Amino acid sequence: MAARSIGSLTISFGLVAIPVKLYSATEASQHISFNLLHKTCGSRLRQQYFCVKEEVPVGRDEIVKGYEFAKDQYVMFSPEELKALEEVGTHAADITEFVPIAAIDPVYFDKAYYLAPDKGGAKPYALFTKALRESKRCALGRWAARGKEYIVMIRPVEDGLVMQQLLYAVEVRSIKEIDIPVMDVKEAELKLARQLIEQQSSNKFDPTEYKDDVSARVEAAIQKKVEGQEITVSEAPEGGAQIIDLMEALRASLEKKGGAPAKTASKSAAPARKPAKRAQPAAPAARKSAKK
Repeated sequence: MAARSIGSLTISFGLVAIPVKLYSATEASQHISFNLLHKTCGSRLRQQYFCVKEEVPVGRDEIVKGYEFAKDQYVMFSPEELKALEEVGTHAADITEFVPIAAIDPVYFDKAYYLAPDKGGAKPYALFTKALRESKRCALGRWAARGKEYIVMIRPVEDGLVMQQLLYAVEVRSIKEIDIPVMDVKEAELKLARQLIEQQSSNKFDPTEYKDDVSARVEAAIQKKVEGQEITVSEAPEGGAQIIDLMEALRASLEKKGGAPAKTASKSAAPARKPAKRAQPAAPAARKSAKK
């Protein structure tokens, strides 16, 4: 089944306008979802809101949104007031700058969309894609949609363009907030680690090599339930003993993958000294001649 466009927009590149169609790059429907049921009769449950002060149920027509500016103190907003604060959708992605693709940390990546040329946009689309690919840069800009304004990155891929929503700086925590101790790394350990990395390296990422085993197990369990079969719950395996010796862990990893660990200079690697020869007892004839 051919993909369906979820919208259209115009990429503003200088004085060039590129009309494009928008396609979702991910498939949310693949996720398995469950409904909340009443355990005794199996009927679906309906969510209901209660007022904590009056202890009475509240209908949706009586609900408004509020912001807590102090403990148990709120300012309320009507739907009209919130609507007036939303960003007006422009159906355009205005390019502001071009940066190297490697300059953007993937931690800022959010939802992704595929872009395809719309009517009359095939030629400028091809030009823009090729220019980005040859410059090894991506385009950064702003896109207003659904009442919000997003930072977007447009980057070339093998068959076209991808528009990636980016998180704002305030939405990404700094790694400096985490306490990471500074440790010395021995050269011998580093050599084994590099060898292990080299042994498991690939030149290309193939996502089909990775399967969602949890979803497969859940789907199989659902099918068994539908067919009236019982599901046996196995006990979780006990965790293995922690390996304290880092060198031995690296060596074991290399041997498990079928590689020979790199030789490192150490006392244990030094050639063993030959044991001293023991004095041999004299032959009988020699002992007799010695007595004479």
